[in-house]
Amino acid sequence: MNASLILPDFLIDIPGQPPKRNWGVRVVGDSIADVASNPRLLTTYPEDQIWHAPGQTLAPGFVNAHAHLYGVLAHGIPLDKAPSGFWPFLEDFWWPLVEDRLDHEMICAATDIVCVEMLKSGITTVYDCLEAPYSLPGCLPAQAETARARGIRAILSFEATERVSQENGQLGLKENLEFILSTHAAGGLVSGLMCFHTTFSCSAEFIRQAFDLARQHGTIVHMHCSEGIHEPEYALEHFGARPMEYYERLGVAGSNMLASQCVQISPAEIKIMTQRGIRMTHMPLSNCEVGGGIAPVPDFVEAGVTVGLGSDGYINDFFEVMRGAFLIHKAHRQDPRVMPASLVWYLATEGGARALGLQQVGRLAPGWQADLQLIDSEFPTPLEEHNLYDQLLLWRNQTHVRAVMVAGEVRVRDGVVLGVDEAALRARAHVATKRLWR
Repeated sequence: MNASLILPDFLIDIPGQPPKRNWGVRVVGDSIADVASNPRLLTTYPEDQIWHAPGQTLAPGFVNAHAHLYGVLAHGIPLDKAPSGFWPFLEDFWWPLVEDRLDHEMICAATDIVCVEMLKSGITTVYDCLEAPYSLPGCLPAQAETARARGIRAILSFEATERVSQENGQLGLKENLEFILSTHAAGGLVSGLMCFHTTFSCSAEFIRQAFDLARQHGTIVHMHCSEGIHEPEYALEHFGARPMEYYERLGVAGSNMLASQCVQISPAEIKIMTQRGIRMTHMPLSNCEVGGGIAPVPDFVEAGVTVGLGSDGYINDFFEVMRGAFLIHKAHRQDPRVMPASLVWYLATEGGARALGLQQVGRLAPGWQADLQLIDSEFPTPLEEHNLYDQLLLWRNQTHVRAVMVAGEVRVRDGVVLGVDEAALRARAHVATKRLWR
């Protein structure tokens, strides 16, 4: 089994903890075998291949804990007028003009180009939430084939919903279940989980069914929650309770629940999430784009809720997503101490992995997966242990990612995704996009 030493100037091994100068890692197969100072690694393993990385920082790969890969096809879409709020965004734009038009080729073309974009920006794991009701059945296996070809760690799901019909909702649940079973049997970097949309597009019986299926097969359940004011207002009007209170009443609130967005959410709901071990994922930039608001992420963190970061299919450069999480809450709370850079790095790596229920992903420690990135760290001012998190978060972007490894396999070297004709992927995406826009 091949063994190699990666020897950078700085190492972020446990995100959120102080970085280490002149430390590196030993990679054997798909895992980290040792973490130590560069001199000790060289002395201990003189026969290993050596990857010298001067002027670079070695860090865990980013975990994009919530994405809509197909969303790239909507970038630049012609619109007569911008949606006036979150509900019009869904009803007048996103559903009829994007999700309802998707087919397998559009989904795969988008998945291909965005997986490459994510690898280039240091993302080694992505959770994708696909809603394309007229692409059923078979859309997840088609998407999985594309993700496997790119070598990214991918968790895929179909956002089952009854907004089209009850029959279509059942097709969505079946798509998830069959995909979960097939990936359990196959193993590898691609897996699945159970997913439904929201309380305003799914009946109580449907929601309970999704959780029952997940429990039977040992997986988690994902849903969007209170992305804007529409869902809490709908839940209060129809159920006499806010969404998290409603889930509690249904008896499904628990540690196998992953709620994304959680923007318009109350302190009482945060308490339920804390008590029940419900996890959440935060999309700072897309929440701004749809006018949803600013999620109370500092409150979630303080309450002990497991939090990850996601791009939501909007801006996929994870340095930009991190900057959003770093800056937006400072402005919102009028407090520059909120959301320090070290915390944001944790949420973007190990926090996201924990939110998704992944084991031994998100840090560089012996026995953990060799999902990592090397980042150019030549700055106008000195890089030191005390400022590394801030410097990288504020002044780097995907163009500064020099190399990426997923499960011990090099996927990006010298900023180039290996084995990929990006021009051909762009051409394919353009053809798919033009069909969607028509």
